[in-house]
Formats: sequence, C-alpha cells, structure tokens
Amino acid sequence: MTARFPRRWRRTAPLAALLAFAVEAAGATAVPPGRDTLQDAVNAARPGGTLFLVPGRYEGPVLVDRPLTLRGVAGAVVDGGGSGRVVTVDAPDVSIEGIAVTGSGLDLSTEDAGIFVTANGDRARIVGNRLAGNLIGVYLKGPEDAEVRGNAIEGRPDLRMNERGNGVHLWNTPGSVVAGNDLRFGRDGIFVTTSRRNRFEGNRFRDLRFAIHYMYTNHSEIRGNHSAGNHIGYAIMFSHHLHVTGNVSAGDRDRGILLNYANGSEISGNRVGGGSMGRSGDGSWTGPEKCVFIYNANMNRIHGNLFEGCDIGIHFTAGSEGNDIHGNAFAGSRTQVKYVGTRHLEWSRDGAGNYWSDNSAFDLDGDGIADRPYRPNGLVDHVVWRHPRAKLLLGSPAMQVLRWAQSAFPGLHPGGVTDSAPLMAMPPALAHAPRAFGSGS
Repeated sequence: MTARFPRRWRRTAPLAALLAFAVEAAGATAVPPGRDTLQDAVNAARPGGTLFLVPGRYEGPVLVDRPLTLRGVAGAVVDGGGSGRVVTVDAPDVSIEGIAVTGSGLDLSTEDAGIFVTANGDRARIVGNRLAGNLIGVYLKGPEDAEVRGNAIEGRPDLRMNERGNGVHLWNTPGSVVAGNDLRFGRDGIFVTTSRRNRFEGNRFRDLRFAIHYMYTNHSEIRGNHSAGNHIGYAIMFSHHLHVTGNVSAGDRDRGILLNYANGSEISGNRVGGGSMGRSGDGSWTGPEKCVFIYNANMNRIHGNLFEGCDIGIHFTAGSEGNDIHGNAFAGSRTQVKYVGTRHLEWSRDGAGNYWSDNSAFDLDGDGIADRPYRPNGLVDHVVWRHPRAKLLLGSPAMQVLRWAQSAFPGLHPGGVTDSAPLMAMPPALAHAPRAFGSGS
C-alpha cells in the first residue's frame, strides 16, 4: 500500500514520504491517518505482516482478526471517539507497539477498553504504548501467554473511583505477563481473577484503589513492583501458591499487604511503610493504617520483610493457621502486632525470630538473640481492643497493676504472639536496604 497523507501534512511531506519509503523498504506497510484507514489496512493485510502508523489520528474502533504487528511512532493516536472498545485483538500472535490509544466507551457492563484481547488472542504483545482516557486500559479476556509490557496506562480521574475500570484486567489468561508498566488513575492497577501462572513484575502504581488485586488466581508471581499512595498496595484474596517477593508499598493509605484466604504462599523481601515514617510534626501518624493484614490465611511463609512506620505493623486475625513468620523487621510502628485471640502463636524458626524495634532486651551471651522472649501484646492491649473506651484508663492504677501482674507472673499472659528468639539487630539484608519509602525508591 502506498502511503498517502492529508493536506495538513504538506509542510512535512518530504519527511513523511521519506519515512514511508523507509518503512516499505523494510517490508512494512505505512498507513495514513484518517477515518477507516487503519481498519482498511488490517482487512487488506496478509497474516504476519506489519502495519506502520505514522503521526496522526486514526479513528476507531479497529478489529485485528489476523496475526499482525501494529507499530507506531510518537504522535500516532488511535481514537475510539468515546464509544465501545478502541482496538480489539481477535487473533493469535498480534503485536501492538508504540501507539497512543484513547477514547473508549464508559460502560463497564460491556467491558469497554482501550485494547481488548479475546480468547483467540494467544501470545498477544502489548508493548510500549500509551493508553489514556479509556475506561479499562488493557483487558485480557481468555488468551494464553499474553504480554503487557512497558506501557503507560492512565484511567479516568474525572470519574469516581468505583466508576473507573482497571488499568490491566485479566480473566482466565494463563501464562500471561504484566511487566514494567506505569499505571495511574484507575480503580485497580492490575486486577486478575480465575487465572494461573501469571507474572506481574516491575510495575509502578499511583492514585488507585488497589495496586494489585488477586482473586482466585494460583501459582503466580508478584515481584519487584512499587505501589505509592494507593488505598491498598497488594490485595491477595482467595488465591494460593503465590510468590510475593521484593515489592514496595510506600505510603499506601489503608494496608500495604492484605492476605484474605491466601494459602500456601511465600511473602518475602517486601518493604512496607509510610511515605515519611512515624509521626508528623503535628503528632498525626503518617504511615499506613496497617502494614500487613492477615485474615483467614493459612500455611504461608512470611520472612525477610521490612514493616515500618505504620499505625499497626501486622494485624493477625480470624483463624489463620500454620503460618511461618520469622526473619522480618518490625520497626517504628505505633502497635507492632494486633492479635485478638487466645491461641498461643510462635513467631520464630530454628532458634531465630524477628527484629522488634521496641524490644528493650539484653543479649548477655552475644549470640544476637535476646535473652528473653518477646510478647508484643498483653492483658492491657486485649482489654483496650475489646473495649475501646478503656483507653481513657490507660494511666490509671488499675491498668498499672495489670501490667505489673503480667510481668511478675508470665502465666497470666492471655495468649497471642510470642517470639521466643527475638533478634537484637535488623537482618543485614533489611538494614542495608534503602529506607526511604518515597515514590522514587
């Protein structure tokens, strides 16, 4: 196809002609901007071909129904005009690269999206694009081994958060990878449900409800992502056998990591804390409400994490069983552990527990382990959690007697967390990690 350009391009016609010549010499087909030009080019293309989008506006919607590569340069924009899906991929081995996609519809019930990949779109590659002004950025509905990499995805900040779609939405898309994207202003950055063998790596999230939201997704990885200033960083729900490693939650408002019926997973090497640690100048708490919230989550291995500067370091509740919690650092949170229950939980392994910044302890034999067990909660804590108005009595003689009685008679301990081998110093891997939790860390 010979590239033809509209009148407004006459000032750059020599450059555009040179670009088109170079494109076609490389075996690609240059497509001029305009109404239906891109769809016409798709309809005329042979499977396996490449369509090159030059700078300009291409009117959608566009259906890609055969294996093709759509490759653009800066200034190439596909615009859906505010209706439906902008680009639909309905064939295997389709690549969409370097294109701006905007103007989807606003109907969640019809799954309006910037780029929508159907179950026929196995091995789709959505790479290096800019998606803005769409309800859902990229929707993978059923393809296998798809890749969404290196895109900038912005939702609709003019809508209320619950009216927005997700940055990347995945349903039953095994083996798919979402990596190196920058996501902002959606409902959730990445939402995945009913899937398996997915990998989410090296993404950055801002101004969202949840950065990553897992539902009914198993045997997958969340690695090296950065969440800053969202309501919740990593919400792992009804999903099993996951690796959640090396992620950062920086100043997420409510929770850094949430585990709800998440079982048999490894949670390691993560850093969770406030944008600025501890108390602000006016005395208010600046970190998340809870670094970690564990609700009915079982048989998980939680180790080597830094939980710092939250209102509550870890809230552990509702029958969670068999979790291995050791080698973590709990630093500078107002309440290190909240556990309302009567069971006795041991948080150490093979003679080594966790580091607790508020543990005033001695190490007379110099082995790096405190000489006495650490119990983060006592009778007074349980009274206050069960009866919040009792905070008014924290300085009263009655409360002081309770504290003294428990210290003098350990058998009075009401149950809860015990670290029998608390570490005297933060583990080296955590002590030497960057301690600034700002958006650029």
